[in-house]
Amino acid sequence: MTDTLLILAGGASSRMKNSIDSNLSPEKSAQANNRSKGLIEVNGKPFLSYLLDNVLKAGFKNIIIITGENSELFRSTYDKNEEFLSLNIKFATQYIPKERVKPFGTADAVYQSIIQYPELKNKKFCVCNSDNLYSFEVFRLLRESNYEQALIAYDRDKLLYPKERISRFAVMGFTKNYQLTEIIEKPDQGKISEYIDEKNKVRISMNIFLFDGNIFFKYLEECPIHPERDEKELPSAIMNMISDNHKIYGIPASENVLDLTSKEDISKLEEQLN
Repeated sequence: MTDTLLILAGGASSRMKNSIDSNLSPEKSAQANNRSKGLIEVNGKPFLSYLLDNVLKAGFKNIIIITGENSELFRSTYDKNEEFLSLNIKFATQYIPKERVKPFGTADAVYQSIIQYPELKNKKFCVCNSDNLYSFEVFRLLRESNYEQALIAYDRDKLLYPKERISRFAVMGFTKNYQLTEIIEKPDQGKISEYIDEKNKVRISMNIFLFDGNIFFKYLEECPIHPERDEKELPSAIMNMISDNHKIYGIPASENVLDLTSKEDISKLEEQLN
């Protein structure tokens, strides 16, 4: 069990900024082009606030929001926010190396957070994205899990996205007792049947995890750079950890996850969350 959650909010939001939705108001387009995705307003409320509502209901107490170097709007929005006063909200900064123009990836974000909050090396904590709206039940399952390390394994059939979009999601392989064996980024669709689990389901990662800092820190520190995406990614660190015989288990979930990736998602989310 843990009461600590790290929220990844330091990405470059390239797909959001590069997307087009001619029906979006000029104000919303400006937010999409200039703000981190978690701060884009959906029905007058930052998207991240919907996530924090569920985090609060699930029983978390300590929240670390991992931002980029320009975090003033995050801090002014959530530092002593009256709606979330019962949450101990802190901030970590993902600094960009001088030789790069964009952040170094999700594994680097968590690694830099642990450097800034060393107590995380000796405790369990959860990690999730700031642009996915996970249910409070999923948060509760992960927070209260008795596993040392775990992740939510979503039923692909319950994710309400276009097939082309789902085909880009990472697929996971498990043993019969849901011990993770593999994470496959952008899988070959002709080989998907190889990853069907005991319940005849294909399991998808939506980047929500439970880690033991005492085990995982080493693999964050030593995480390799992905040869294609030029980033240090959590799946790479996880696979290296598994290869050293450390275990991480899947917790099956059968529900949709609302997602904020492109400008077209903003109006859809307003309808769904109204």
